[in-house]
Amino acid sequence: MARRYDTNDATDRVTGLREAASAVRRGELVVLPTDTVYGIGADAFSSEAVADLLAAKGRGRNMPTPVLIGSPNTLHGLVTDFSELAWELVDAFWPGALTLVAKHQPSLQWDLGDTRGTVAVRMPLHPVAIELLTEVGPMAVSSANLTGHSSPENCDYAQEMLGDSVSVYLDGGPTPGNVPSSIVDVSREVPLLLRAGAISADELRKVVPDLEVAN
Repeated sequence: MARRYDTNDATDRVTGLREAASAVRRGELVVLPTDTVYGIGADAFSSEAVADLLAAKGRGRNMPTPVLIGSPNTLHGLVTDFSELAWELVDAFWPGALTLVAKHQPSLQWDLGDTRGTVAVRMPLHPVAIELLTEVGPMAVSSANLTGHSSPENCDYAQEMLGDSVSVYLDGGPTPGNVPSSIVDVSREVPLLLRAGAISADELRKVVPDLEVAN
């Protein structure tokens, strides 16, 4: 039976974050609010948990799961060949709605799907998400919806779709909006905007003037 906690209530928040952290460490799934939409998350280093996440969404390995982190410093252990331009994007837009695709450290023992040696990573601008990520470390997190359905802006919709496949729901109230993060590939010499989301190409070009945009 899934448990749900209101993180706008001080007591419920403490309990909910503790229970969510315990669930993640056990390899179970949790739903958490972010600054874009609600996400379904698992321990990024548990291949079984990530497989459960993909199954819960009805999603294939051809759409690998992004990773959320609680601090930019965590990048040092996750990615390699991270350019100065990439760090400038981090400085300008993190925490926030910018996902960066970078080459991951080849030594990492994880299986996020068919990533072809890269990882999509983001630091969200949401206190509940940051607190959980700080406690448990990097999490594989995707939007908390069934594939083909709209991304949830509230916990009710996420729970309606995912039900008991998730152990703990952290209800932070409505999210600021349902616009997804922008995705920039920084694994190449010239950064490439793969998806225009909450941060426009014009805003990104203030930091990376040569930014290319995918067709």
